Amino acid sequence: MKMDGDGQMIAEALDELIDPLVNGDADYTKGNRFFDLDALKAMPGIRLIGNSILSFMTKLVSGYWSIFDPTNGYTAIHTAALSRINLDRLQKRYFFETSTLVELNIICAVVRDIEIPARYSGETSSMSIAMVTIEFPVLMMRALLRRFFWRYLVRDFNALSLCVLMSIPSILFGTVFGSYHWWKSITTGIEATAGTTFFAALVSSEN
Repeated sequence: MKMDGDGQMIAEALDELIDPLVNGDADYTKGNRFFDLDALKAMPGIRLIGNSILSFMTKLVSGYWSIFDPTNGYTAIHTAALSRINLDRLQKRYFFETSTLVELNIICAVVRDIEIPARYSGETSSMSIAMVTIEFPVLMMRALLRRFFWRYLVRDFNALSLCVLMSIPSILFGTVFGSYHWWKSITTGIEATAGTTFFAALVSSEN
């Protein structure tokens, strides 16, 4: 179980977090601050926007689209799931929750949201904009590639795997081809033909 020491996480809700693990309904549970609209109004506006953006990106990277507050740090995990994930791959600090979800997705663990509103008392978050805009994109891309490799290339190579692998060279070729003719049009003043533009777009989107 993980509970931050900033006073935002309600200790009385611990039983609700653990019960699904004990009952065998989930491998990993996490708090969701977005169920309670009244409690949500107490969240600072900038933090609400930031959490919404990070939540969407974390869903994309982790593959858990049904969870609504993936960056929430109030979590609990079953020992069986904990023993199966690669603990050495878990990141520290603010990317810990996202990296945990990625490792859980690799082993096909069941993750469940638990309605637990947060308490805010005017504290200031130590997460900086520079960290989110510079450090997070690199970590998220690495995590996404890791999840794709293990889930769709090693453990379950399927039609989706094939489509993604085929689309990568097509997108690269279409981007390079289109960029070259765009640059050529700018430098020569001669517009690219409709066929050239269509071909670049078609190759990039065919998969």
